[in-house]
Amino acid sequence: MGKIRIGMIGTGGIAGWHARQLLELPEVEITALTDTSAAARESFAQKFGLTGAAQFADYEDMLEQAELDAVVICSPHTLHFQQASDVLNKGLHVLIEKPMTCSSAEAELLIRTAEKSGKIMQVSYQRHFQPEFLYIRDAIASGQIGKLTSITASLYQEWRQGTPGSWRQDPALSGGGFLMDSGSHIIDVLLWTTGLTPVEVKPQLHMHGAPVEIDTFTSIRFAEGAVAGLNLVGYAPCWHETFVFCGEEGGIFYDNGSITLRRLGQETVIPELPAQTTNQDKSFIDAILGRHEVIVPGEFALKVVKLSEMIYQAAGYVPDAAIQSEEEQSA
Repeated sequence: MGKIRIGMIGTGGIAGWHARQLLELPEVEITALTDTSAAARESFAQKFGLTGAAQFADYEDMLEQAELDAVVICSPHTLHFQQASDVLNKGLHVLIEKPMTCSSAEAELLIRTAEKSGKIMQVSYQRHFQPEFLYIRDAIASGQIGKLTSITASLYQEWRQGTPGSWRQDPALSGGGFLMDSGSHIIDVLLWTTGLTPVEVKPQLHMHGAPVEIDTFTSIRFAEGAVAGLNLVGYAPCWHETFVFCGEEGGIFYDNGSITLRRLGQETVIPELPAQTTNQDKSFIDAILGRHEVIVPGEFALKVVKLSEMIYQAAGYVPDAAIQSEEEQSA
């Protein structure tokens, strides 16, 4: 088999991360770029040595004209559903940046489309490949802290200050605010590491004068009995990420990459973590090559979409794009 030919939709900041990781793989070549901005396409091509890649302003033209095996989608959130559907219907594999879609109705349709196509669909939640979060997930699953009783998950970021005027604060493109954007990663960790099933949410949202929500504070009750506090603060002076997982026999504390395991009356344990061996791009290619199953499938990403949707709906805030999508699909 020759190299896997990759097309990229979107050449913004996160696309550079994907390009670097893909270009490390001998099995891959990036052969086509799509972005509505010619200057952005050209700058991206120069930066990553892709001057031979075909360039397109419209992704549909890329799908029609370029010879591809797979596509990486790095576009604004509300565009993911249609773009991924078109990629799959073209018979190509797809890696989608988070969130997979902006509504559960779209997510379920996209999963069915992927099943019918027989192609790989993976969602780019990179924490599934990071040793810290793999340790947390395994420690919880193996009972090291006993049955989970509570979780606190918090992210602080200078998002409000850094995104005015961008698509991230345009509901028609973003599908929501900080929760739908960076917050999607925190919801991913909360659900993936614990395996819990949310059944009730009580949120408070703060807009800070923006067209999308900036701060979100949500209490969550799970079917398994645990409760959680999800705190997503987009109006902060810096990036700070913390998780606390408490169980009947101990707790795991994560603070900006540092982990401690604590049990009542015992010495604190600081685990030694292995080096990271893969990432969202390498695992996508390995899944295409049949080396392992899809690590972050659409079925899991749907859970993240559903909880995000529950929070927005409970707060009485449903982004315009999600409402429109559901009306179109029921028409």
